[in-house]
Parts: sequence; C-alpha cells; structure tokens
Amino acid sequence: MKSLSEMTEREYFASVGRRPGMFVGKTSFHMLTAFLTGYDQHALRHDGHGLTRWHDWLIARRGRDCNHAWPGQVLHIALPNGWDDIWNLPPEDEQHAIKVLFELLDEFAAECEAAQGTRFPERHSPERGESR
Repeated sequence: MKSLSEMTEREYFASVGRRPGMFVGKTSFHMLTAFLTGYDQHALRHDGHGLTRWHDWLIARRGRDCNHAWPGQVLHIALPNGWDDIWNLPPEDEQHAIKVLFELLDEFAAECEAAQGTRFPERHSPERGESR
C-alpha cells in the first residue's frame, strides 16, 4: 500500500471512499463533505490545487446550476427526485449519496489527470482577478 504522500488525489479519494469512517469517524454525507472542504481549503492555503473547478465540473455534469454549494450539486445528481431534509437523509439515500460522491470524485480526478497530464487543473491566481 502506498503512503498518503505518494498517492495521487484520485488514489487518495478512492482510499477515503473505501474506508470513510477511518477519516471522519461516523460516516455520513455531511461529515465527508466537511472533510473534503477541509482538504480543499488546506490545499489552497499551501499552494495546492485542492478541488479546483470541482463545483463547475459538477454543474456541467448535472447540466444546470442552482443556489447550492457543491455538496448540494452532488445530492441533485445522486437524488434527482429531491429530498425532504438535507440534514437528515434516510439511510438508503445517505449511502447512495456517499457512493455517488466518490464515483463523481473519481470521474473528476480521472478527467483532470487525462486533460492536464497532472493531478488537477491549473490553479488560477486571485491576484490576477481569475476565479478558481
């Protein structure tokens, strides 16, 4: 098994998806999205790519936008018929949303690697007025 520092983001996300409880304790969609948001913020603070363009990729994948942040975009894809309470998903919807989250992350990382020949797309500089 590779060490965490040797893994690509795609391999890392797959590792988290295989054993989510090892990374977040009680496995839930919200705990995992909070963990990934922390991953993104840490990477960006330390000149990494984080989840650059993930939100835009999800919008393109879904085919439309709404006022939800990326976790809501994932839920729209995973649960196209909607949900009653975003904070209290039924267990079967929660499990399905987690499965779809990691499938989407894998697809995103694979596309980024193929398109860029690197782990993730180039990060845009906020100093130049570009968004990530």
